[in-house]
Amino acid sequence: MKKLIRGIVEFRKNVQEGYRERFAHLALGQSPDTLFIACSDSRVAPNAFASADPGDLFVIRNVGNLISPADKDGVSVSDESEGAAIEFSVLTLGVRDIIVCGHSECGAMQAALKGTIPEDKPHLRAWLRHSSDALARYATGTAPDPTLAPHNRLSQINTLCQRDHLLTYPPVHDAVAAGRLRLHAWWFDIKHADVYTYDEETGRFVLIEESNMESLLKKID
Repeated sequence: MKKLIRGIVEFRKNVQEGYRERFAHLALGQSPDTLFIACSDSRVAPNAFASADPGDLFVIRNVGNLISPADKDGVSVSDESEGAAIEFSVLTLGVRDIIVCGHSECGAMQAALKGTIPEDKPHLRAWLRHSSDALARYATGTAPDPTLAPHNRLSQINTLCQRDHLLTYPPVHDAVAAGRLRLHAWWFDIKHADVYTYDEETGRFVLIEESNMESLLKKID
């Protein structure tokens, strides 16, 4: 907490003036082009590793970067917060892209893999049920990168499964079908501060770097 207070003072002294015009513009409204779904893990910092400015990302963060699927009526089977953010970002803000970003060394994935959550964490146990299809896919032995540690393999699989969950929401399904919206799966390697994106053609997560930047950009033109 002390670090945060000192950081605000530092921001006011050395940074605020440079951001003043940007925030004055943002005070009139927001127009992010991307909904970014990430884990609550404090080590995952999308604004840092994607060099994003204030106003660029509309963000959902929760334990395990999970999205509870919608039922046959298009209503979330669990937490309304994620569903509300999805509806608002797609229908009101008109985002063009949704990124689900998993990460290495994810505590939620480690807990899901072990399957043993203490009795004093009933909400965590209930929430992690939304990783059940990822666990089922993991059990088949197929993974984008079989060389990873088990919990990291599950994390990559889970990222793909949560992207699939998004399509159970009518606004997302309809916008994707109409070509107004694209879905992406990213994975952040904490140890090396590297970001990977899932490549449909190879069925692998590929490193986002300068050598392949142009080809990646062409795919989302």
